[in-house]
Amino acid sequence: MSEFKKLFAYGIFKVIYAPHKVFKEIAEKPKYIGPIIIMILFALTNVGFIYTVISKTYAEQTLPTAEQFDIWTENATFWTGTSGVNISENSLDFINGTYGTYYGNKSIEFSILNSKQLSTQLNFTDPINCSVTDGYRDLYLRIKWTNPAEKPENVTIHLFSVVPSKYFYYNLTEKFSNATRNVWNNLTIPLATQEWQNSSADVDWSIRGLGLEFTWLNNSNITLLADGLFFGGIFKSPVDNATSYMLNYSILSFMQFIIRWVFLGGLLFILTKAFKAKTVWRPVLIVVGFALITMFFEALVNIAAFSTVPTLYYRLAYFSGVNGETVGAFDDISAKTMLFSQISGYMHIAALLWTIALCAIAMKLLAEFSWSKSFLVATVAYFAATIVQSLILGF
Repeated sequence: MSEFKKLFAYGIFKVIYAPHKVFKEIAEKPKYIGPIIIMILFALTNVGFIYTVISKTYAEQTLPTAEQFDIWTENATFWTGTSGVNISENSLDFINGTYGTYYGNKSIEFSILNSKQLSTQLNFTDPINCSVTDGYRDLYLRIKWTNPAEKPENVTIHLFSVVPSKYFYYNLTEKFSNATRNVWNNLTIPLATQEWQNSSADVDWSIRGLGLEFTWLNNSNITLLADGLFFGGIFKSPVDNATSYMLNYSILSFMQFIIRWVFLGGLLFILTKAFKAKTVWRPVLIVVGFALITMFFEALVNIAAFSTVPTLYYRLAYFSGVNGETVGAFDDISAKTMLFSQISGYMHIAALLWTIALCAIAMKLLAEFSWSKSFLVATVAYFAATIVQSLILGF
């Protein structure tokens, strides 16, 4: 136990301020326990970092889910309309989530001839909880009208309770005041707010259906499109699955350390042999393991830096893949993580240079190279080992 404490106190951390002395001791008595402890510390710190990240990360939960796409605006059979309303699927004009997973490849088209009004309704298979306490808080919907040329005089959305005669309604006319014909209008409607009126005092926010009603001043041929209907506003953290995340990340951390350790040590050994040095494999590998203490400190700094980041909310727009919207959502997250990214970037460069310097000191001692040759060998070996790691692990 005393030897373990000595290695921990004077071997591992002493390499920070007295690397030459530590490497000399290793050359005389090479033991693997030091690098193994460093590897364990690195893995534990990386696990701490991923927990810090997921504890500050919340992703929006939607209905339908991403796996279902926007199913309610993909299938016309879900909808009904008043007399004369024709409902069909439009595969030519829809919201295109080019690199996302949420939007499908259709919209729902509603049309009626020679009428002032178009009304349609969607019924849900199961009630949807939209209560203030634990329900969905937002309703997302895209609307486009192609006929007539004029804006609708009135637009109203209805949310029907389990009892159809009891419902909430919201006047959306103002949201269409600046709308343009033939352009998709992106609506985000907060739920359970004072803007919603009710047909009965005892209506509740267990929603079983949705209705849309559009009215024009004069009779005309009306054509409307609807797409991207989701309930959202509930955010969930991956911390519920923290054990799985941390287990996977710990395995990945051990693999990262071992791959870099073995390949960096192996390349240094090969290069020193190429320069006719009388190096021995075991001491070279062990000093490289000590030099990789920089990975542990880099992970520590990343934990401290990410602790300054505010809670991150990844909304539907971030995942949807809709041009412009995803970029805006990404920019918002990037702005909140900018300080962390800068600190992490600077620390990565510092750790890189620090590791090369420690390896150069080791080569100076073990291979008896000049400083210039030591730094050359250390630099080439480090970057080559990093490339190999990226090919195996993808980073």
